[in-house]
Amino acid sequence: MTLIQPIRRAPQLERLRPATPRKGPPRALRRAMGPLLLVALWQAASMTGVLPSEVLAAPSTVIGSATELARTGELQDAILVSLRRVIFGLAIGGGIGVILAITAGLTRLGEDLVDAPMQMIRTVPNVALIPLLIIWLGIGEAPKIALIALATAFPLYINVYAGIRGVDQTLVEAARTLGLSRAAMVRHVILPGALPNALVGFRYALGVAWLALVFGEQINATAGIGYLMATAREFFQTDVIVVCLVVYALLGLAVDFIVRLLERSLLAWRPSFIGT
Repeated sequence: MTLIQPIRRAPQLERLRPATPRKGPPRALRRAMGPLLLVALWQAASMTGVLPSEVLAAPSTVIGSATELARTGELQDAILVSLRRVIFGLAIGGGIGVILAITAGLTRLGEDLVDAPMQMIRTVPNVALIPLLIIWLGIGEAPKIALIALATAFPLYINVYAGIRGVDQTLVEAARTLGLSRAAMVRHVILPGALPNALVGFRYALGVAWLALVFGEQINATAGIGYLMATAREFFQTDVIVVCLVVYALLGLAVDFIVRLLERSLLAWRPSFIGT
């Protein structure tokens, strides 16, 4: 009789083993199949007359219009103007949201002073504030940037605040046991623990920023993607309208990709579920 018995693998550990990758087409191709199929159906409906051009221009017409706008430089100029508005609005609103979230999350006094007003203002639709923004700030760039700032402040505030308050209390007690000062504990324990929630809020804020931009560029805009769309609406140019919508979608996809890269680099220490 041997003294050393073979160790059996627990059934729970068997289930936790990474699954073998499934064979098939590359993932990038699979992700592109859905949009390509949708465009093919759209083109087929336009060619057969099921979808009249007065209702929605065909993809071939949209591509031609996008090429012409890019050739004249109108599309690039509009994209740069809209990007500048989003960046400024996100920087202002996001900065304010993060500062208020840290204030409310780290201290009870800050929570009592900050959280209730933020929750009240958050329920007010941003679109309803457009008349006041015009009265206060005029019809220039200021109300457009302010609208984006208001829209992006709240997602970051809510997620950063929840991330700070969701840090494991055991880690906080361990930091106190090790003799870390309050500033060191905030820097090395609380803020890194809140980082996943902060990145979720950042991703959501970027999406909301583009939605706010659509409304903001209706305020007496003379440049930007929204201006192109408004002009095309006056002349019933559905092809140009679709070009602007596609640009909005591609810009949103690009910034979401950037956030995913940030998550991979900043959260490399945290293993996560990647699907089966």
